[in-house]
Amino acid sequence: MKAGETFVLTRTVADNETAEILGSGGLPVYATPSMICHMELAAFSLAAQHGHQTVGTKVNISHLRACRPGTEVKITAQLTEIDGRRLEYNIKVEDEKGLLGEGSHQRFIIDPERFMAKLG
Repeated sequence: MKAGETFVLTRTVADNETAEILGSGGLPVYATPSMICHMELAAFSLAAQHGHQTVGTKVNISHLRACRPGTEVKITAQLTEIDGRRLEYNIKVEDEKGLLGEGSHQRFIIDPERFMAKLG
């Protein structure tokens, strides 16, 4: 795994991923929490393809434009920095009309057994 690598995830926004359903707003549009989840999934997947288990620790995003369920979105996570176990990503979400959201995300490489053992 090295800085500069990207992972692209393509999804169709589902009816249960709207602000109205999730309670983050009152309209049937792609919810910010759903967009963040997809951003995290893209970053997680990049590390996972190299055999690393990671947890998200920080998200800083802008949700720039709305779209409806049924819209195909492309989520691109680019690994920008590796510092020990800390991974930094730039992530963008686009549809056929352009940019929907963008931001940065931080994850840490973990040992799943040790991580879960700490929780008791």
